[in-house]
Amino acid sequence: MKSNSDTTLRCKRLAANALAPSYAREGDAGLDLYANESVCLEPGCYALVKTGWALALPAGFEAQVRPRSGLAFKHGVTVLNAPGTIDAGYRGELGVLLINHGTAPFQIQPGMRIAQLVVAPVQHVKIEIVTEIDQTARGTGGFGSTGV
Repeated sequence: MKSNSDTTLRCKRLAANALAPSYAREGDAGLDLYANESVCLEPGCYALVKTGWALALPAGFEAQVRPRSGLAFKHGVTVLNAPGTIDAGYRGELGVLLINHGTAPFQIQPGMRIAQLVVAPVQHVKIEIVTEIDQTARGTGGFGSTGV
């Protein structure tokens, strides 16, 4: 696998005023994604917000669109399908599906940071159909199985 220094995310600007994805600080895991349009999100509503960029992820990688904690904490605005997955073969415009869980309308403006993009390696597995699977101490304990 390539080291982080060998990995390049190729970005194509689709709109003249679109701000490029960027890391806010050295060492950050996620690139900030910026809105490229004005959208008013009413409480309980969602919208696909365009970024003005298309990406060419390196083979063997995917990108995850994740919420910004500040928008969620201060306004109740988050990524509806978090994390949204972008496959390496996708070449369309990067959009962020935002929802307003808050109680007041939220105005998105061009240039506003609306989400984070985390690029990660993908591991493919071989599928084997079996009639039994190994048992574990946890077994079938799912949602809430470890208590509150």
